[in-house]
Amino acid sequence: MVESLTIRNHQFNWCTRTFLMGILNVTPDSFSDGGKFNQIETALNQAMMMVKDGADIIDIGGESTRPGSLEITLEEELERVIPVITALRHQSDIPISIDTTRAMVAKKAIAVGADIVNDISAGTFDDQMLPTVAKLNVPIILMHIRGNPHTMQNLTDYQDLIEEINQFFQERVTEGIKLGIKKEHIILDPGIGFAKNYQQNLDILRNIKQIRKLDFPVLIGTSRKSFIGKILNQENPQRRIWGTAASCSYAITQGANILRVHDVKEMYDIAKVTDALIFHY
Repeated sequence: MVESLTIRNHQFNWCTRTFLMGILNVTPDSFSDGGKFNQIETALNQAMMMVKDGADIIDIGGESTRPGSLEITLEEELERVIPVITALRHQSDIPISIDTTRAMVAKKAIAVGADIVNDISAGTFDDQMLPTVAKLNVPIILMHIRGNPHTMQNLTDYQDLIEEINQFFQERVTEGIKLGIKKEHIILDPGIGFAKNYQQNLDILRNIKQIRKLDFPVLIGTSRKSFIGKILNQENPQRRIWGTAASCSYAITQGANILRVHDVKEMYDIAKVTDALIFHY
């Protein structure tokens, strides 16, 4: 695996500590914080708070990908994310990722200051995504999914979950590199909660090391998700912080490089202590 990645003035040394991606949903309908940060002022305040709390990346998304969510128009997505990215870039040099499946949104987001493309479809929803990322020469997070957010929870029948996820990644990585994406710009996300049932989400966490064998950094996103709610018998996503913490700490022990989280302050402490135990600093 490539040992490091530099974005602006930030060095991501994958073998020295865990990195935190703070979630900023500028949507009215995301599963745990929809409507809270869909104004520029509140979104910017939240982003700067996450930076203060220890986020290494701010992930800005304008379209909900919760199970059952429906697609919005290109214009709606651009209207939600571009002003927020612009405002945050004027305030901070924090690395920004744009959470989108549309090549045009990725292109416009990078133009106003975003640094990374985070695509839940790994470039399968828009056939221009991988060529666009190659031309932009920026990192991309490739996530495993089946179907789309509206259909994915009906597509959880796997013969060999981890093997099929890895096969998907191998195909998408091969395609991306063929189109000109640099190997060091690729990050993998096995897509916990996306076309995965309760048991499969646990199986992914237990097998992160198998995904790491593909030789790319791995991002894990468990934050406040429904499988944690099931374990805790907790329907309110905002009350799943410490369940999330347990899953994050375990993911680090299994080889996760980046954690995508809502609650940066709490997960920073969790990652700091777990890293100290693993990396011996």
